[in-house]
Amino acid sequence: MANSILVGPEIDAGAALLKALDAAGLKVKVAMWAVLSEYEDWRIVIASPQFDRAGLQGQYGLIHDALDNAGFPAERVPTCVVVRMTDPFVRQLRRRFGKAKSVEGMRLGGHLFGDRYIEDAYVYRIV
Repeated sequence: MANSILVGPEIDAGAALLKALDAAGLKVKVAMWAVLSEYEDWRIVIASPQFDRAGLQGQYGLIHDALDNAGFPAERVPTCVVVRMTDPFVRQLRRRFGKAKSVEGMRLGGHLFGDRYIEDAYVYRIV
């Protein structure tokens, strides 16, 4: 499958989104741009204990509120996928990279983590 190239403006938008979530006190443990096998394009993948507690609808409300409070322009909001902290994908990522000194800017691709295949990824955080 051919997908678009992730470029600077998208990487910057993802960093700004993560900064807004951090400013709102949301403890994001996993954040990355990724092309996963179930999607045909780039998505921001994020995981946080607060999202898990908020439930399916509440987690997107937390994201919206954080971005709104940060003045994040609606046209810059990338498509997000929230993954539970207990998901095998997140658990295996954290097990493998969680203690690394720095993963920011790391590229992942062609690997299976848990039950998800990553075609390509740009990592901001895995803790």
